[in-house]
Amino acid sequence: MIASCLCYLLLPAARLFRALSDAFFTCRKNAFLAKSSSSQVEGDFAMAPRGPDQEECEGLLQQWQEEGSSQLLSTVSDGPLVDKGLAESSLALLMDNPGEQDAALEDKWSSRQLSDLRAAENLEEPFPEVLGEEAPLSEVEGPMWAAVPMQTGPQYTDCAVLPMGVLATEQWDEDPAVVAWSIAPEPVSQEEAPVWPFAGLGQLQPPPLEIPYHEILWREWEDFSTQPDAQGLEAGDGPQFQFTLMSYNILAQDLMQQSSELYLHCHPDILNWSYRFANLMQEFQHWDPDILCLQEVQEDHYWEQLEPSLRMMGFTCFYKRRTGCKTDGCAVCYKPTRFRLLCASPVEYFRPGLELLNRDNVGLVLLLQPLVPEGLGQVSVAPLCVANTHVLYNPRRGDVKLAQMAILLAEVDKVARLSDGSHCPIVLCGDLNSVPNSPLYNFIRDGELQYHGMPAWKVSGQEDFSHQLYQRRLQAPLWPSSLGITDCCQYATSCHPTSAERRKYSRDFLLRFRFCNIACQRPVGLVLMQGVTDTKPERPAGWAESVIEEDTSEPDVPRHPVGTIQHCLHLTSVYTHFLPQHGRPEVTTMPLGLGTTVDYIFFSAESCEDGNRTDRRLYRDGTLKLLGRLSLLSEEILWAANGLPNPFCSSDHLCLLASFGMEVTAP
Repeated sequence: MIASCLCYLLLPAARLFRALSDAFFTCRKNAFLAKSSSSQVEGDFAMAPRGPDQEECEGLLQQWQEEGSSQLLSTVSDGPLVDKGLAESSLALLMDNPGEQDAALEDKWSSRQLSDLRAAENLEEPFPEVLGEEAPLSEVEGPMWAAVPMQTGPQYTDCAVLPMGVLATEQWDEDPAVVAWSIAPEPVSQEEAPVWPFAGLGQLQPPPLEIPYHEILWREWEDFSTQPDAQGLEAGDGPQFQFTLMSYNILAQDLMQQSSELYLHCHPDILNWSYRFANLMQEFQHWDPDILCLQEVQEDHYWEQLEPSLRMMGFTCFYKRRTGCKTDGCAVCYKPTRFRLLCASPVEYFRPGLELLNRDNVGLVLLLQPLVPEGLGQVSVAPLCVANTHVLYNPRRGDVKLAQMAILLAEVDKVARLSDGSHCPIVLCGDLNSVPNSPLYNFIRDGELQYHGMPAWKVSGQEDFSHQLYQRRLQAPLWPSSLGITDCCQYATSCHPTSAERRKYSRDFLLRFRFCNIACQRPVGLVLMQGVTDTKPERPAGWAESVIEEDTSEPDVPRHPVGTIQHCLHLTSVYTHFLPQHGRPEVTTMPLGLGTTVDYIFFSAESCEDGNRTDRRLYRDGTLKLLGRLSLLSEEILWAANGLPNPFCSSDHLCLLASFGMEVTAP
């Protein structure tokens, strides 16, 4: 008996709940369309006309109210989503569209409406209270509604209501033929909107953040100024000229649009150049480096926005666009209050007629003279050579990468060489498109590489192509002699002959063999001719019988085996490429969601291969000392921030920042 009563009560309640959900969405659409004055909206999304069964519906409604609607409503009102007023008003509005009571149409709408109701319950969004028949639509209370375009597809062909989970802040190109209704975003006050102090930028509101990116992407500054070096000396002993240098691949907009499939995980707003430019300039202002080395700098953006803005920040900038039809390049900027330019050398890796060097990558080498404050008196600081480059990406062409790096090292050797044959302090940075401990990386750090027979893909270590049947292998010599660069990565014109070689081939040296013992002996088989070959040469008095052996001996010159390249710049990396506190490798970029390191800052120092050392400084300080660096992040941390780019970091690379100190000596 009791079960029968419960079934009798629950069955009408379930039907009523389903009808109420249909009525609620019908009420929303009718109310919205009543507010709109657009004929297009009425033509596309107006509800069906009132049918001939309107009187029948009115009669059923009156009968239902007379038979005890109050009891059913009190039963249904215990649910979390409906109340008595909503039920009455929704049922009253059923008579506006009796066609929706058809069974087929009801099944078509039911699953979508229930999902929207669940979404509304999760979002705790209050339903707009709709009054009964007597109340006009103008008195409906609720949030303001606005028309926004929506994506059309098979799932939206019969629906004019946006899902409640859709972000109301997304901006789209308005199409008058396809519109839908959604909650209008709350206006942002002018006081809260960030204002960027750069010409032509205006105000730009970043998209709403669900994750505190500044906390996830927090990067610590690692201070080495008080740590002893390999000799146990403090890095801060004696006066120093200190400066900071940043290397940053800022992602050219043209390259990003050409490879848009790499950035599908990003919201379209954060890929907009205006937003990215503002973020980049804010990053430059925050870290305030003395020297700024940039890669993937789009030429029009450089001349129209970056260079004027950096000039306002106190930088003097040099730019080198890639050769050919490429639209991006490298830039080196420095503060003239800290440095004076001695020379600037743009480097092009393209060589006509050489298949090995037919790519358009470039580099830039500057020689800067540090400006010592007047308070230090008559002191001097050695010049500083700064090199910036972006090496070829292709993982299969390690031979091209090595040739490009050899050209850059030869230019650095020429610019940084002092009169006594030594080199001034050097900082080499950029996007080298090679992973740590790869052959190319080891060549820069160790100064030597045996490449003969090595697979070309192995040079950079970016990808493993060992499974492929055909593999390009490096052969000696790696580049032709017509390039004018030796295997020691020096220009051939700068390799002067030694004094012994000049003596050996001089006229005076050859004349010393004129009356030696071997010259005074008659050759065997010489035809005897009177007055010609019948005389014996007489050695003048005081003429040595033999050439002194020590004069003709050649000095011991170290020779490297065939298929080996070298350089003598003594470079090491600022970063160790490992995060001991996380037990993970460092990451500078995340192509396709895979974290890796391809950006570096190398500086002049002697490598220290002491296995007993436990600290992080695996080098021996020279004239240039590393005082600190900005820590990098792990792949897991960048995954938590939705990879790169993100609303906080507007490039697909992380910036590298280091602080250096140079010895100040008395004249």
